[in-house]
Amino acid sequence: MEGKWKIFLVLIGLLFCFGLFFLIKGSVSISSSQANIEQIKKASMSKTEVTKQKQEDVKEEDKREIYLAGGCFWGVEEYFSRVPGVIDAESGYANGKSDTTKYELVSQTGHAETVKITYNVKKISLKEILLHYFRIIDPTSKNKQGNDQGTQYRTGVYYKDEADLNTINQVFDEVAKKYDKPLAVEKEPLKNFIKAEDYHQDYLKKNPNGYCHIDVNQAAYPVIEASRYPKPSDEEIKAKLSPEEYAVTQKNDTERAFSNRYWDKFEAGIYVDVVTGEPLFSSKDKFDSGCGWPSFTRPISPDVATYKEDKSFNMTRTEVRSRVGNSHLGHVFTDGPKNKGGLRYCINSLSIKFIPKAEMEEKGYGYLLDYI
Repeated sequence: MEGKWKIFLVLIGLLFCFGLFFLIKGSVSISSSQANIEQIKKASMSKTEVTKQKQEDVKEEDKREIYLAGGCFWGVEEYFSRVPGVIDAESGYANGKSDTTKYELVSQTGHAETVKITYNVKKISLKEILLHYFRIIDPTSKNKQGNDQGTQYRTGVYYKDEADLNTINQVFDEVAKKYDKPLAVEKEPLKNFIKAEDYHQDYLKKNPNGYCHIDVNQAAYPVIEASRYPKPSDEEIKAKLSPEEYAVTQKNDTERAFSNRYWDKFEAGIYVDVVTGEPLFSSKDKFDSGCGWPSFTRPISPDVATYKEDKSFNMTRTEVRSRVGNSHLGHVFTDGPKNKGGLRYCINSLSIKFIPKAEMEEKGYGYLLDYI
């Protein structure tokens, strides 16, 4: 009788071990193959190369200034120092109750940690600067960005030139439409600006592992204005697209592998939404994955892709859709090249249109030539 009990207990133990093994194996498989959307967004920018800005002589009449408060100025300064067209980014304190202050006193003097942006208007517009700015802040959060809280960490756009106000208002109006809550970003003339202490200047260059509440890698990607690529009506879309393109982009169909127009195309250029023309992918990020569909390691800009959990066909996948057109593009998987972030954007050819490099300027995409 005792021997039977021993055998029974051994069998129970084995069943428990096997069950635990498969439970762990299953959970690891899920976490590795179905990374959540935030992880995917981070992975798409994780292997970004930092481009060193070329020092160029800029005429005084081509220089402009804008002052941006976006929480801790270390990250904001580092971000804008990487943006093409920005001449200088300087940390300081703005729009307080006095014309003098220092780091230890800003909570009493009412200043906001602010970065003075000097830019070349021939290379980058004020609107592009502001689109970069709204990319890296939470515009509905009052007196708080990241882990930092207090009036010195409020957000604000401070201008010296009244002529800038029209552009600022336009961008504020466009951004406000994206949120249910009102914007908490100040919009005021510059009252005062005090340059911050030397140890704050270029802080993250001197301390690469220092605290930063934003992903400065985003600076390497172009800001693409959504307003340039409006979505047509459904009737217009039906008239514009082939029945197959309509089925894929609007009805979430999938084209056949290895028999589509772009799976084996590697010419230099960009791929745009077939519905709106919004730029989506660059040829430099395209690779041969062997799956039979066009594959990319990342979108041309993190702004242009949206993500959605897809549980069709008894699977859990991450669907990729275009920002403005809301077109079904395909899915993103975590089995891409590890040295490029580990992602594979598996995209339907019928959802995109290829614009060769030689035609980009003519078709209005010349501003993206540096990104292919």
